[in-house]
Amino acid sequence: MTQASQTQVPVTRRRPTARVKDARRFQVVAWCVALACLLPMAAVAIAAMTGGVDTITHLGQTVLPRYARTTIYLVLLVSLGTFSIGVGAAWLVTMTRFPGVRFFEVALVLPLAFPAYVLAYGYTFLLDHPGVVQTTLREVTGWGPRDYWFPEIRSLGGAALMLVLVLYPYVYLLARAAFLQQSSSAFLAARALGDSSWRAFWRVSLPMARPAVASGVLLTVMETIADYGTVAYFGVQTFATGIYTSWFSLADRAGAAQLALCLLGFALMLAVAERLSRGRARYHHAGKQQAALPPATLSGTKATGAIILCALPVVFGFLVPLVSLTLMGLNSEQNLLSRRYIAFITNSLTLASTAALVTLLAAVSLGFYQRLQPGRVSSTAANISRLGYAVPGGVIAVGLMVPFAAFDNALDAWMQANFGLRTGLLVTGSIWLLVVAYMVRFMAAALGAYEGGQATVHANMDAAARSLGQSPLGMLRRVHLPILTPSLLTALLIVFVDVMKELPATLIMRPFNFDTLAVQAHRLAADERLEGAAVPSLVIMAVGLLPVILVCRQVRRRS
Repeated sequence: MTQASQTQVPVTRRRPTARVKDARRFQVVAWCVALACLLPMAAVAIAAMTGGVDTITHLGQTVLPRYARTTIYLVLLVSLGTFSIGVGAAWLVTMTRFPGVRFFEVALVLPLAFPAYVLAYGYTFLLDHPGVVQTTLREVTGWGPRDYWFPEIRSLGGAALMLVLVLYPYVYLLARAAFLQQSSSAFLAARALGDSSWRAFWRVSLPMARPAVASGVLLTVMETIADYGTVAYFGVQTFATGIYTSWFSLADRAGAAQLALCLLGFALMLAVAERLSRGRARYHHAGKQQAALPPATLSGTKATGAIILCALPVVFGFLVPLVSLTLMGLNSEQNLLSRRYIAFITNSLTLASTAALVTLLAAVSLGFYQRLQPGRVSSTAANISRLGYAVPGGVIAVGLMVPFAAFDNALDAWMQANFGLRTGLLVTGSIWLLVVAYMVRFMAAALGAYEGGQATVHANMDAAARSLGQSPLGMLRRVHLPILTPSLLTALLIVFVDVMKELPATLIMRPFNFDTLAVQAHRLAADERLEGAAVPSLVIMAVGLLPVILVCRQVRRRS
C-alpha cells in the first residue's frame, strides 16, 4: 500500500486589478488635494500660536476690538439688506404677476457680474464730494461745501450698500427656487384659517423656505468678511484690511497670522452654522399632490409698487454703475490696446484659465473618488476641500506664504552653505503657488457643480461600463465626462470668473511685476485715478457677465 505523495501548491499573490489601481490613484490625488486645502488653515494656526502673546496682546489693546466691531456691523448690515431685497424680489416674481415680471426674473441676477469694489469706484465717481452729483448740486443751488449735508459714500454704510447690491442675487436665486418648489396646500390652509396674504407669507411660506434663505444669507456673509477691495477703498477697517496692513505696511507676519486666525475662526463658525441650518430644517407636504401656488395678479398701485421694488436693485446694482464706469472710461487716458494693458489682460487670462483647469481636475478627482469608494473616508476628503470657500483669500494667502517662505529661506541657506549658490524664492514668488491659493479658495464651487451633474449619472451606467470591461479611468473618460460636459463647463466658467475678480490673494501672492486687471484697477483707485480704474473694471465686469448669462438661461428655463 503506497501513500500518495502530497504536493505543495505554491501560493501566488494576486496582482491588483486595474479597478483597484485606478481607485488608489484617485484616492491619492483626492487626499493630496484635501491636504493642500487644509495646509493654509493649519499654517495660519501654527504661525499664530508660535508668534508669541505680545503681538496678540498689543492687537487686543489697540486695533482688534475695532476690527471685530466693524466686521460685525458690516455683516449685520449686509445680512439684513440681502435678506430684504433677495427674499422680497423672489416672492414678487414667483408669487405675483405684474407688467414686466418676466424681465425682472432675469434682470435681478445681473448685479452678480460686478465685484463689489468695482461698484465702489463707480459710486464714488458719482457721489463723492468732487463727484458728478454733488458738483451739479452746488452749481444749481450756489451752495458752498459747508452749506449742505450729503451722505458720505466712503463709510461703513457705503461699503455695506455696495456689498448688498452685488450679493443679494445669491439670496434671490435660492429663495426663488425654494418658493417655486413649495406646495400651495399649507399657504391656502393658512388663508382659509383667516390669515391675510402677508401674514400667511411670514407664518408659512418664509419658514418653509428658511433653509434656502439662510444658506443664501450666510453665503453673502462669508463673501462680506472675505472682501478687501471695497472696505480698503472706503477706509473701513475690518479684519481683511488689518491682515493686509499687518503683512505689507507693518511687516508683522505674526500679527497678520493672528488676525487671519481670528477671521478664520469666524468664517468656519459661519460655515458650521450654514451646515446646521441646512441639516436640521425639514418640511413635508401633507399629501401626494404638490400643486404650485397660483400667482396673484397685481394691478394699479400694487403693480406699480412691485415694478418699483424690483427695478430699484437692477437700476442701482447694474445700470447706474455700468453707465458711470462707461462715462469714466471714455474720459480716461487708458488704452486697452497698449502693451501694458495687453500684459494685464494676458496675465489675468493666464491665471484664471490655469487656476480654473487645475481646480476642475482636482474637483473631478475628488468627486469621482467619492463615486468609486463612497463612505466616511472619501466624504471627509471632500468636506475638507470645501472649507476653502469659507476662508477669505487673504487668510489663504498668509497660510500659504508662511510655510513656503520658510521653505524657500531654508533651501536658500542650505544651498549657499554647501554649494555657494543662491536659489532665492523658488516657490513663494511663483505663479503656481498663487494657482494653489485659487484652487483652495474656489474648490467648493467647482466640486458643487461637478457633484450636481454627477447625480444625474445613474449607478446602472457604472455597472454596465464595468460589465463591458471598462476600468474606472475608462469609465470616467468614456461615460461620465461626455455626460457631464455641461456641468464641467459651468464649473470651469465659475472658477474662471471668480479668479478674475479675486483681489486679496492676488495682491499678496502675485509674482513681482505680474499685475492683473484687478490689481491695476485697485492701484489706480487707490491713487484716486477713478477714470483710469474704470477701464480694467469694465473688462472684469464684461467677463463676469458670462456666468450671469448662464444663470439667467437657467432661471428662464425653470420659469
